[in-house]
Amino acid sequence: MALVLLLLLTLSAAAFADEDAFIGVNIGTALSDMPSPTQVVALLKAQQIRHVRLFDADLAMLTAFSNSGIRVTVSVPNEQLLGVGQSNATAANWVARNVVAHVPAVNITAIAVGSEVLTALPNAASVLVNALKFIHSALVAANLDRLIKVSTPLSSSLILDSFPPSQAFFNRSWDPVVVPMLKFLQSSGSYLMLNVYPYYDYMQSNGVIPLDYALFKPLSPNKEAVDANTLLHYTNVFDAVVDAAYFAMAYLNVTNVPVVVLESGWPRKGDSYEPDATVDNSDTFNSNLIRHVLNNTGTPKHPGIAVSTFIYELYDEDLRPGALSEKYWGLFDANGVPVYTLHLTGSGVVLANDTTNQTYCVAKDGADSKMLQAALDWACGPGKVDCSALLQGQPCYDPDNVEAHATYAFNAYYHLMGMGSGTCYFNGVASITTTDPSHGSCVYSSGGKNGTFMNSTSLAPSSNSTAESSAPHCFYGCTNILLQLIGVLLSSLFFL
Repeated sequence: MALVLLLLLTLSAAAFADEDAFIGVNIGTALSDMPSPTQVVALLKAQQIRHVRLFDADLAMLTAFSNSGIRVTVSVPNEQLLGVGQSNATAANWVARNVVAHVPAVNITAIAVGSEVLTALPNAASVLVNALKFIHSALVAANLDRLIKVSTPLSSSLILDSFPPSQAFFNRSWDPVVVPMLKFLQSSGSYLMLNVYPYYDYMQSNGVIPLDYALFKPLSPNKEAVDANTLLHYTNVFDAVVDAAYFAMAYLNVTNVPVVVLESGWPRKGDSYEPDATVDNSDTFNSNLIRHVLNNTGTPKHPGIAVSTFIYELYDEDLRPGALSEKYWGLFDANGVPVYTLHLTGSGVVLANDTTNQTYCVAKDGADSKMLQAALDWACGPGKVDCSALLQGQPCYDPDNVEAHATYAFNAYYHLMGMGSGTCYFNGVASITTTDPSHGSCVYSSGGKNGTFMNSTSLAPSSNSTAESSAPHCFYGCTNILLQLIGVLLSSLFFL
């Protein structure tokens, strides 16, 4: 099983063309063992996640965010939408209780009014625009309208004929709601909140959309999708859907409302009819999405213009109803342990590595010395661990035995790769402990290497691999000079 980690950055919700994009994360709470609000905030801080979206405005959660600096999007749940949309006073009370009472200690930057209302709660559609206006009026009265934007998340399924993007338009039956909604966003300086799920686009395409195109994988030029009307080339579903939203807005003469993707992700497990809901695909999609967003690539229609995006979601939610995949969109389990390691090299400083409380990977007591030797050789070879500290005269040379040296290498690999279940195994001769094996001047890592991760697909030898077959065998018994040369070589490989 792979492992995990994620996210970051900065930006106010206003001038998107002049700002860097950010990655945020959605926080659902349908867990049987939901962490406490303080634990949630501690995880976010440890992972350097600076933007979150809540599906409500829970008092305890908002209190925990106080003075954290994390930028928070709060939500008016669908079940409260009718009341807010039918009464200015109810909306004002909602803002007073859930926003004004918490700022400025809590850095609330946006309010999401409802969620996919037109497709999930169509009977409330008639009050949606009023709800937006009432909430905004309450912010104006509190002198917060310049700091907090108001919008409503739309499902991308509202956009019809989404490819080619230049021909896209919103479902015309919803024009009485969509048109005034867009005019409100335009006049208030807000943005369009859009939920973009290439996973579902791929699943529903009956094979028309290639998996690589949905996962942001590199495509040869002849496999790129070309909009015949604009000659723009599309290399992924995400960009095509975002541009379809821009073209659909332009069709309604709205051209200056930016898009923020409020939800996007890929499940890592699903029912038998969801064969592509896998750990590898989830890792690939989210890693590529994060890189794509943070590189400020923009879209073919608006290159270089930020498309800030919130990953769905922070935790697996085991209580969610529906398909099995509904429960497995999380980046972390309820204990804050990453479920796989995102491959984020080249995306800047992303997510701290220490997602568990001071854990170490050590050689098991009584483990076979030959198996330890083979695993040690693998870690210091193909595993790309810098084992120079184990050389004679270096801090971790003593005690000079295979168990101690293997413990050092195992722990270094474990933290290098993000501290997940697949990286402290080594054919069964390693185990996780909370006891610090450091001694003297030999200090063992309990966190990541500068908060970054190797862009590597290699994992520690598992029960399905043989360390002996791939590992060099001269780490012990070679001359000291040769050992030093190997250490130099490994160090240079590590930093390639």
